[in-house]
Amino acid sequence: MNVSEPASLELTEAVRWYEERRPGWGSRLFDSVTDALTLIEAYSEIGSVRQGPFSARQFRVRGFPYVIVYRVRSDDIYVVAVAHTSRRPGYWSHRD
Repeated sequence: MNVSEPASLELTEAVRWYEERRPGWGSRLFDSVTDALTLIEAYSEIGSVRQGPFSARQFRVRGFPYVIVYRVRSDDIYVVAVAHTSRRPGYWSHRD
C-alpha cells in the first residue's frame, strides 16, 4: 500500500485538529484510519466505487466524518485522500 503525500498530510492535519480540541481524539482518529487501511489492504474491493472521470473507491472511517479514497492498481493500493465528508466531492481527483 502506498499513501500519497497529500493524503498523509490530510491525516496529520486532521489528527492535530482533533487533538487540539479534544485531547485523545487525535489518537482515536489515527487508530480508526489505521484500522480502515488494514481492512482495505486485506480486502481491496471493500470500498464503494466512485463514479466519474477518476476511478477510485472510498471507505468510511469508523467513528469519524472521513473517507479514505483509494485506487486499486495492478501492483498495489494507492491512497489518494483522507477526505472529510464535508469537503467538496472529488477535490482530490487531480491527484495521481
